[in-house]
Amino acid sequence: MPRIKVPRKSTAIDMTAMCDVAFLLLTFFILTAKPKAEDPVQVDTPASTVEVLVPEADVAYITVGGKGKVFFGVEGNEVRKELLKQMGAKYNIGFTETELKAYSNMNTMGVPMGQVKQFLAIEPEQRSQYKQPGISDTTELYNWIYQARVVTKNLHDKDMRVTIKGDSKEEYPTMQRIIATLQKQKVNKFSLITSLRAK
Repeated sequence: MPRIKVPRKSTAIDMTAMCDVAFLLLTFFILTAKPKAEDPVQVDTPASTVEVLVPEADVAYITVGGKGKVFFGVEGNEVRKELLKQMGAKYNIGFTETELKAYSNMNTMGVPMGQVKQFLAIEPEQRSQYKQPGISDTTELYNWIYQARVVTKNLHDKDMRVTIKGDSKEEYPTMQRIIATLQKQKVNKFSLITSLRAK
């Protein structure tokens, strides 16, 4: 008796579930990703082989570039809002809710306290083109750092981590001034942001 040959059928794989998972992962990564913040000046960081990640919260950034210009910023919208309120109280400057909201959306700023209100009044599109002069007064930089540390301690009950991002061609006296300002507050532990060099 002859064998009956069963006709072969091509196997069909349903890819719907795989596509759903891929799009869910893609959506998750898009929604949780943080956009890279633009620096107010072009900073060419020195190279290093050490690889330590900067924390995402409770951190302050001091950016140095453009021939001695110093810029200061902190992470967290609520921390920024409270920081500007504290600085306003220190310098007798009242900030409106609109100005506080505008500052809370900024990563770094480098204008003297006397010009902060005018700077925050500029439209966000024009603000990115505005050439910030930097924080040149050492006492003012001291107050920004000190108030940021106090606000972070009050809001999150944690010590703030200070990071310095300096241009590789920046002159030593500027960096020495910043480190001396930190040491006046007994902040002897801080991070220097560098680009990664191959070992």
